[in-house]
Amino acid sequence: MQIAKTGVKYVHACAEQNYDVGIYFEPNGHGTVLFGPNYYVFLAQMEQNIHFAREEQRAGPVVDRTTIALQRLRLLPLLINQAVGDAISDLLLVEAILHLWDWDETNDFCKWNSLYTELPSRQCKVTIKDRTVIQMNDKETQVVSPASLKVALLLEVNNFEQRGSGTHVHSGMKGNPRCFVRPSGTEDVVRIYAEASTQQEADELAQQAATLVYKLCSGVGDIPKILKPQSRL
Repeated sequence: MQIAKTGVKYVHACAEQNYDVGIYFEPNGHGTVLFGPNYYVFLAQMEQNIHFAREEQRAGPVVDRTTIALQRLRLLPLLINQAVGDAISDLLLVEAILHLWDWDETNDFCKWNSLYTELPSRQCKVTIKDRTVIQMNDKETQVVSPASLKVALLLEVNNFEQRGSGTHVHSGMKGNPRCFVRPSGTEDVVRIYAEASTQQEADELAQQAATLVYKLCSGVGDIPKILKPQSRL
């Protein structure tokens, strides 16, 4: 798996350059499957191997599992919009795969849907005086400077990880807490994404990250209020 910068042009290029069959999707809906030159070379080689095997066996055209599999692999790129991605074609491909697996009943769709469980998350943004004070690594996965913000965010995530060690088992959710901050490319705001085993933890982590960005990077206005005040009984 590769990590690319935020933006469809970056993830598209990453999938195209690093894989013979590259798959990428973003939460906003962008995404597709890309088939590189080696994919078509492989299909040609398989077709040639099948042809030679038929000649050695002195057998004519035979429709067997190998031939059917090759036909399906040839048709696969025709179903996918490789240019920009298309949710309709993606959905048709998923339905075709589920049909081949005999997952046609309602229970089968529920089983397919349960293969992936999304962790609770929270997004927010903080307005600061100058977004250029925050520098990211080349993949935009970690703050490089200011160093104070980098260290503070790492400590906060570690604290939540230690706090939530028991929560993971209780909730049945797997995955350590994560938090990313990224300056906007068009305005003086910092976008924050936090993820944890429970929604409460995700909200708390996002709130702490927003407060750190506000205090360490010259926040403007009020600190974003993510957590709702507790109602009194």
